[in-house]
Amino acid sequence: MLELLGLLAVGVVAGVVSAVVSLASIISYPALLAFGLSPLAANVTNTVSLVFTGIGAAAGSRPELKGQGGTVLRLGWISALGGATGALLLLITPSRTFELIAPFLIAIASLLLIRPPGVRPGGNHSVLARVALFAVAIYVGYFGAAGGILMLAVLTAILDQAPARVNAVKNVISGLANFVAAAGFALFGPVVWWAVAPLAAGFLIGGWLGPSIARRLPGRSLRYLAAACGLAVAVKLGVDALT
Repeated sequence: MLELLGLLAVGVVAGVVSAVVSLASIISYPALLAFGLSPLAANVTNTVSLVFTGIGAAAGSRPELKGQGGTVLRLGWISALGGATGALLLLITPSRTFELIAPFLIAIASLLLIRPPGVRPGGNHSVLARVALFAVAIYVGYFGAAGGILMLAVLTAILDQAPARVNAVKNVISGLANFVAAAGFALFGPVVWWAVAPLAAGFLIGGWLGPSIARRLPGRSLRYLAAACGLAVAVKLGVDALT
């Protein structure tokens, strides 16, 4: 019972952090490790739980998604294919490989909080932009921390729209990549199902509370704090992986 309540609390905090700095996995992934899950099991369990965050974000973005069905369909299949590719790569590579790579992924994600990638609006529909979208979707399917930041950067370069509408498309597109990956993990991955329910419930609550809390918090300071915590986690996991 204590473990279930602990994961529920972790999910709430991660959901709030996701609303503020788009980095829920920096909180939830290390927490799952602390509860005794292996790195691979923690990653796939976290991905399955994050499906509920995507559902909530898409539902909350309905006003901004009005009239964007064509855009979602045009880009969604690329994201879904990338998510499936990332999940496949995770499942077919040795778990030891992921243990060694995970600290670097977390470190990169944390640094992106400090300085998100620069983007330029302008409706760039080139093949290169779509390849970038596919690559980010692979990352979302493979691990996903800071995937929302990367996805938003790519979509801002592709879509010449208001930031709120681009963010709404990002919620759906990244949710598709995560959903496809989660479906693959549910069928073939070592998902720890007892941990999914409380973590997913926490994600839903935190995602719902996050926007109102975010308005009252110093976003830049919280971003730096989350980045520092993420880098500390990356160092700790790196030391554990190499010893």
